[in-house]
Amino acid sequence: MSGKQKIPPSTKPSGQRRPTCVQSHEMKYYYGEFDGEPFPTQDALFQFDNLSQFILQHGEQALRAIEQMLNDPDNPNHSDLLEQLLKEGMFDKDAKGKLRLTPKAVGRMQRRALNEIFANLRQGQRDGHEKVTAGQGGERIEGTKPYQFGDPVSELDLHATIRNAMQRTAAGKGQSASRSTALSPIRFSERDFELHLHEGTTSCSTVVLIDMSGSMMRYGRFLAAKKVAMAMQALVRGRFPQDSIDFVGFYSGANKISESSLPLIMPKPVTVYDYSVRLKVKLDNLAAAPQHFTNLHMGLQLARRILRKRSSENKQIFIITDGQPTAHVEGDYCYLLYPPDERSTLATLKEAVLSVRESCRISTFALIEDYWGMDWVGFVDQLTRLTKGVAFYTSSGELANCIMESYLSGRKKKTHLA
Repeated sequence: MSGKQKIPPSTKPSGQRRPTCVQSHEMKYYYGEFDGEPFPTQDALFQFDNLSQFILQHGEQALRAIEQMLNDPDNPNHSDLLEQLLKEGMFDKDAKGKLRLTPKAVGRMQRRALNEIFANLRQGQRDGHEKVTAGQGGERIEGTKPYQFGDPVSELDLHATIRNAMQRTAAGKGQSASRSTALSPIRFSERDFELHLHEGTTSCSTVVLIDMSGSMMRYGRFLAAKKVAMAMQALVRGRFPQDSIDFVGFYSGANKISESSLPLIMPKPVTVYDYSVRLKVKLDNLAAAPQHFTNLHMGLQLARRILRKRSSENKQIFIITDGQPTAHVEGDYCYLLYPPDERSTLATLKEAVLSVRESCRISTFALIEDYWGMDWVGFVDQLTRLTKGVAFYTSSGELANCIMESYLSGRKKKTHLA
């Protein structure tokens, strides 16, 4: 209900009721027409989709808050809702009795993210990474091609092949012999053969590097990145089962993100506010250091190790970040440097070049919402030039369009037949 304007009785629709309000010294009347929809019950307010959005926004902390709320003994309705969600397989409990998301819940969150993102994609930009081939390997499409040595004869287009043979025979005997040709045996030549075309596929392995530094909390950047990551998981599983996709979070360090933990990850909180930071930390002790720096160097190292194990025809790395590197690795030490230092920049660029030499394609998605964000685009320009990659400068609201369209069309391969 909204607004303070009273509705005259004559304008009240027949058969409808206006909600009533109680007036006190702390309240005012607010009137509105009853729209016929029932007021939401507690169950409707706390459906799983609403809970999942809350979890995506706040991560592990949200899951613990939901657990505490649903286990509140003073509110039996909450307990009933928890039992319902447990029964539906959306949550379960670990060995210590803590609430956790089930694979069914994660899959539902992925599909919801995918539907949300595809609803915003521009029409005509979802063509997929396909190639047109003769023979088996995909769905049959319109058109044929002449037979070439090595093509599978099981995919011959019989109608086109017979037509070619009859036309060739008739042309050789002349028009006067056309009646007898219909009764004579059809003799085939290799040049008569035509094959169906099929939509073949080319496999692709992708590693998505997600910036988890402290600044990613601003402007809804991390929520947008997380939704895109989950949508890509659903996309690969449903449409490109021959592909693989892995996620790596980079901050002061870098770690692979499992499918079950992806909805719960959050940017690292800022713990050091000094204008200048120069820290040298042993890699063995990196977990005890401030975690909110940007170690893209280590993220690329981990991405390369993952992609070396993949046998796909194509390999690519997506980088989602909102700032230039402020950390890098040298030997057994990690350097955390702010303001950004040239040493971190050079180490990161060298690692990116090594990735390209191992046949990895790099796409960078630079999130820029604030006016000072333009200061670091020079790093993205250098990275793109050195790797001959692709760069997108975008806001978090447009991130889904950029990434999804890049994945769907960036690896497209088609052969045009004469």
